[in-house]
Amino acid sequence: MSFNLSGLPKLVCTSVVRGSEKGQSHGGLYVVDFAAGKVEQKLDWNTIDIDFTGRGWDRGLRGIEFTDKEVFVAASDELFWYTPEFELVGSYTNPYLRHCHEISRQDDKLFLTSTGYDSLLAFDLGTRRFVWGVYLSRNGNQWVAQAFDPESSGGPPLSNNYHINMVHVARSGIFMSGLNTRALLQLTGELTVDEVCNLPQGCHNARPFNGGVLFNDTRGDVVRFVSRDGKQSALPVLTYDRSELDFVGVDDSRIARQGFGRGLCVLNERYVVGGSSPSTLSIYDLKENKRIAAVNLTMDIRNAIHGLEVWPFGT
Repeated sequence: MSFNLSGLPKLVCTSVVRGSEKGQSHGGLYVVDFAAGKVEQKLDWNTIDIDFTGRGWDRGLRGIEFTDKEVFVAASDELFWYTPEFELVGSYTNPYLRHCHEISRQDDKLFLTSTGYDSLLAFDLGTRRFVWGVYLSRNGNQWVAQAFDPESSGGPPLSNNYHINMVHVARSGIFMSGLNTRALLQLTGELTVDEVCNLPQGCHNARPFNGGVLFNDTRGDVVRFVSRDGKQSALPVLTYDRSELDFVGVDDSRIARQGFGRGLCVLNERYVVGGSSPSTLSIYDLKENKRIAAVNLTMDIRNAIHGLEVWPFGT
């Protein structure tokens, strides 16, 4: 069966430029229309007033979420609020928001990863305040979750032991993972943390999917789906001929390598979209176990997709 691009929804993605310096590109936000073959840059991070202290190696915009009339985009230490036309309405900071990666909405709450504090934060969309935090640690083999008030001074210490880079919130609980958790974790209302399944070190975007788990196996250079019965789909991340790439050979450990898989969204039970560097979006068919379409935003090897979602608005 051939794949019909005309039926695809638009996608929205953010990009970061790893190891960039002041005066250089820092990425932005793009709406991608596979059906029309069109990419529109909606936000240019270069035009935003960047504080170069405390923003980590990845400079740019990250996780994306929506309400029925609002767009929220995370930067490293700040949450931005836009209209669907990308007019900036406001922004919010918190002392315990550091090196944010992904965000997820459930009802009237936004949940944000605070990678620099091994924590999650909850932002109330009604009061526009950070109202809850949870700090993740281990006691031997047991995961421990400790709640704290992000508006007080009694929060957790600065730490990045697990590099929590993903949060996915559902009715069944809060799911999170990180480069060093080696597991998909589920947090329930009683602050109990359970391991849903094992994960390889260094993965991104892990989430429950179709009875199993879906994630970017970043070190393995594949998008991977593992069903509950152990069956796997492993879809190779797109790479390019070295001669096509820009900024190859820059000697800096912070520079994203080619094929670095990050950013993942679900179209339906069969098709998913993954991001990679240099900034590329690829559509994968899990049933046929193959990539069926791709679009490239730039050939700058430093420029990597970060946040990736289905665009819910008509324009």
